[in-house]
Amino acid sequence: MDRESIVSTAQALVRRGRGILAADESSSTIAKRFAAHGIECTPDSRRDYREMLFRAPHAMHHYISGVILYDETIRQNARNGAPLTKLIEHTGAIAGIKVDAGVKPLPNFPGETTTEGLDGLRDRLDDYRSRGARFAKWRATFDIDADIPSPYAVDVNAMSLARYAALCQDAGLVPIVEPEVLMDGSHTIERCEDVTVFVLTTVFRRLYQARVLLEGMILKCNMVVPGKKAERSAGPDEVAAATLRALRQATPVAVGGIAFLSGGQDDIEATANLDRLGGPWPLTFSFSRALQETPLRIWAGKPENIHAAQAVFARRAHMNALAAQGRWSDAAERKAA
Repeated sequence: MDRESIVSTAQALVRRGRGILAADESSSTIAKRFAAHGIECTPDSRRDYREMLFRAPHAMHHYISGVILYDETIRQNARNGAPLTKLIEHTGAIAGIKVDAGVKPLPNFPGETTTEGLDGLRDRLDDYRSRGARFAKWRATFDIDADIPSPYAVDVNAMSLARYAALCQDAGLVPIVEPEVLMDGSHTIERCEDVTVFVLTTVFRRLYQARVLLEGMILKCNMVVPGKKAERSAGPDEVAAATLRALRQATPVAVGGIAFLSGGQDDIEATANLDRLGGPWPLTFSFSRALQETPLRIWAGKPENIHAAQAVFARRAHMNALAAQGRWSDAAERKAA
């Protein structure tokens, strides 16, 4: 393990005023998003969409520190023949790769899942590094209901996250460790906080046992929010207070940084909640839909819409960069619009 290089890359990913673009949607996931806007989903259209984002000059040069890619994307070339990873590097951002194989039902535990993808991971990491990746991501998900998540399901996923993270660092890559407590359901914000503490505590115990270098990893986690079907919603100050209580209870200060996911929140909601967060760690964002949904709708698969879509992408990236520094406001949002 090259400790110095790994720590340096982790620090670059969470450097002040920049965030991580999650462009790692699987082909089936992006097909659903394309279909919602009447866009044909082919390898070329997926390439064109992501190339449009990676060539957005203002967004990529000023507000994006890293890009998480999908297996297909890291192997693709731009229209001019250059690897897409080179477009990312040209902007000063760092290319990364999603390496898990997705969630599958956990046997004997109805409603719970485990993330697969450890088989052959060592060789895949070497291949991805040769293609330009300098960090990776693995996501585990946890639904909330009356009796879930169970301790067994949490521990199974925590062990997988720890094994993945150790393999990444051994291959010279920074692991983004993503244990996501989902916001589906009707649970209260208090229940989400309790579950988030339990999940993070278990994950960091397993990371410690696997001897993962905490300074050379990034935690990507959910904000503590009530479920989408909850009777009572929560404002940004309440979300921030609950999220920081959970993190302070369960997350070591040594962790290289924390990148928050949007988790199904809309654009403005995710930005407003991010703006209230703080703590002893470098904090940033790692959004997918909250950065891409409006640019995707405007692009709509049409070359003549590229500049307009890139402008909107830059605006959302700018707003979230401000929020990651606690400098966002409704006035800034209105001015940018």
